[in-house]
Amino acid sequence: MVKVLFVCLGNICRSPMAEAIFRDRVEKEGLQNHIEVDSAGTGKWHQGEPPHAETRGILGKSEISYEGIRARQVEEGDWKKFDYIIAMDRKNLQDLKAYQVAHKDIKVVKFMDYVPNTDQQDVPDPYYSGNFDETHELIQEGCNTLLKEIKQENGL
Repeated sequence: MVKVLFVCLGNICRSPMAEAIFRDRVEKEGLQNHIEVDSAGTGKWHQGEPPHAETRGILGKSEISYEGIRARQVEEGDWKKFDYIIAMDRKNLQDLKAYQVAHKDIKVVKFMDYVPNTDQQDVPDPYYSGNFDETHELIQEGCNTLLKEIKQENGL
């Protein structure tokens, strides 16, 4: 079982959007018994809350379920559980890399590494920008690329 964790700051906009979209892709390909997906935040401000209303809205328009997704903070156990930890921006990556020292076997990367043909370094945080459509488009593209890579690397 390949386990993927998406991480942003508060776990109510970008990372739950990525979790829902990636889970949808995994299920549509019949890989739910091979790939597990979750999301978390580096901060704990929104713990227990559902995704942001606009995140829920944009996922709903795409008929992608966000059922069961609740904000939580990255915890020590995540480093033992997940194979891929995907940071939504450079600051999240920096925060995660501080913990990676003791867990060198886990792949910790920036989400935008999976979005080809762009100079953007970070998935813009729509909590601040208000542009949920841009974030949604980038996440869709990155999730497609990430799933292809995981399938190739794991013979799925």
